[in-house]
Amino acid sequence: MTDVTATVVRLKLSLLRNGLRQSGGRRAAFVVSAVLALLFGAAQLLGLVLLRGHPHADAVAVPAAAVLALGWAVMPLFFPGGDETLDPTRLVMLPLRPRPLVRALLTASLVGVGPLFSLLLLVGCAVSVAHGTVAYAVAVAAVALALLVCVALARTVAAANVRLLSSRKGRDLAVLSGLVIAVGAQLVNFGARSLGSAGLGELAPVADVVRWLPPASAIGAVRAASEGAYGTAAAQLGLSALALALLVGAWARTLTRLMTAPDGSTLQALDPPDRSRSFGGAGLRRLLSAFGTESPKGAPGRTGTVMARSLRYIWRDPKTKAAWVTSLAIGLIVPVFNALQGTGSIYFACFAAGMLGIQMYNQFGQDTSAFWMVATTISSPRDAFAELRGRALALLVITLPYATLVTALTTAVLGDWARLPEVLGLSFALLGAMLATGAWTSARFPYSIPQEGHRNVAAGQAGLAWIAIFGGMVSAALLCAPVIALTIALNVSAGGDGWTWVLLPLGAAYGAGITWSGLRLAAPRTAANLPEILAAVSRG
Repeated sequence: MTDVTATVVRLKLSLLRNGLRQSGGRRAAFVVSAVLALLFGAAQLLGLVLLRGHPHADAVAVPAAAVLALGWAVMPLFFPGGDETLDPTRLVMLPLRPRPLVRALLTASLVGVGPLFSLLLLVGCAVSVAHGTVAYAVAVAAVALALLVCVALARTVAAANVRLLSSRKGRDLAVLSGLVIAVGAQLVNFGARSLGSAGLGELAPVADVVRWLPPASAIGAVRAASEGAYGTAAAQLGLSALALALLVGAWARTLTRLMTAPDGSTLQALDPPDRSRSFGGAGLRRLLSAFGTESPKGAPGRTGTVMARSLRYIWRDPKTKAAWVTSLAIGLIVPVFNALQGTGSIYFACFAAGMLGIQMYNQFGQDTSAFWMVATTISSPRDAFAELRGRALALLVITLPYATLVTALTTAVLGDWARLPEVLGLSFALLGAMLATGAWTSARFPYSIPQEGHRNVAAGQAGLAWIAIFGGMVSAALLCAPVIALTIALNVSAGGDGWTWVLLPLGAAYGAGITWSGLRLAAPRTAANLPEILAAVSRG
């Protein structure tokens, strides 16, 4: 009988090799990412080795192992397409028993850049706290146990959520990875600043708790062996071994259920779908009906219909949702985290309006080839104006309250409430300018957004994207010059501080006026440029 483990490992290598054969760009991306990951892993290893002998080396090594395990736990949820063997349901038709399959998949999981990076980090953690022959012997077992626990944890989480990860909602979950990475980077930055001022000793209480949680307990066993506490070391190693056994058992039970129980695709739905729970529901229909009606039944007119379509794109289309999630996250993180660190300004709150205003650029490219259905309904500049107005209003439904919230949070952190009206006025003026320039560049420089892969611009259209986005942003900044100049004048003039509140109504009125003017100027260009727009956005 052919060894299942060797066969699955060869399958993993074949999948990796065949994936790299698809294109030179994919090979280059893999090589670059692998080199960077290994260089970073080697740097972590060197840094941890240099900590050896430091009184607080264990305060870094033990939490580092816990953070690594956390990364392995969430990786399948945010990157479900990173490893084709994460979905065991592809092996359902093969005559395989769960236990041999678990051993085979666990061994195959050790093949790749991720496990090698983890091995480098774990070796560094173990060496940094190891002193003596016994400690080094324990370190060998500890590194192996910790790595196996990390891999088994990732496999167990993936198997428990495989139905979700293979669905559309599961793929949409990957959109959150941008948010997690953005927030995580700021948290790491904030933590590094705190440690730089307070020292590594601040991590000691965390390490005292985490050293009893697998797989960090394995690294804690190395430290205990270095101090001669062999009973404690044995107990901590036993905890990691017990965690590995429990994870493997849970994984095997999940595999048995996946390979023997039917899923929702094989069962007929017993109840009809609940239309009232669909996106928007009656509340959205009532909101959109306020933007004009064209039938006795009160159905929303063109503006409301366009708003509903745009909001559904934001909620359902993965690429559009990814762009919005990233903008919402960064627009909040940059001003608030800088304020928390004491290095920010209240005017950073305008960054939120700027990030969301970018979503107005390339409006028709978001429709891809489906834009032809919209194009058939535009026969005059009046129709184009209604189309652009609906899209702008859909953005304002989200951006206006969001920009207000971010400005209020930044103001609360800094405690500078006197400047809240002027910053809100600046944000509204900037948002209006970006909506105006975004409408014009959408008609003048449209480009396609590929639905597959991670690219946001079709091949050969990168120049159009740069012109549309950066040219529009520069134009928006110039359009905001009068409001910016008035803000500066009121702040530098004697007695001007008492009049800064007028910037809120003036900024809101200016933003509304510039938006209306931009839509009016873009409407004739949109109506006249429909064939070119359709050809540009249908590529890729």
